Amino acid sequence: MSNRVTSLMHDALAWADALHDFAFHLTGSAAEADDLVQETYARALAAAERFAGGGNVKAWLFRILRNAFIDLYRRRRDRRTDGELAEEAAAPDELEPRQVREVVGHELEEALMSLTEEARVAVLLDLQGFSEAEMAETLGCAAGTVKSRLFRARAALREKLRDHRDR
Repeated sequence: MSNRVTSLMHDALAWADALHDFAFHLTGSAAEADDLVQETYARALAAAERFAGGGNVKAWLFRILRNAFIDLYRRRRDRRTDGELAEEAAAPDELEPRQVREVVGHELEEALMSLTEEARVAVLLDLQGFSEAEMAETLGCAAGTVKSRLFRARAALREKLRDHRDR
């Protein structure tokens, strides 16, 4: 392995936690997130010689992960729908602070998972601190497209969470 590839993979490992968080929010499963991150690093290593030096490693890795997720989704399309969620837990009359966080977290997760894949990816990249330019590079689209996807996704989340806000 060349020094350039070794250096690139060393830089790539710094994004492991962020990649896992992103993968988890795409799949809703820790095991599938682990598999996606592993697949991402395998694909990155295989393509490391072709990676343009000085490029954005973060955007490159997130794009690889997104493409791996799309491949996974296509393979499982017949068995699972994009909005499939875990069963909702019944909320008791009085909740402890930990339980409130779980209920609110579940509602946020449900709202996020109900978005289209494109909208969910835009929101998740935004939460990871990506700039609009980095998101555009990762998603392979124009910055204006990223802005409109984020605008629509945020509006959809506000609408889905309106009942919670009014409580």
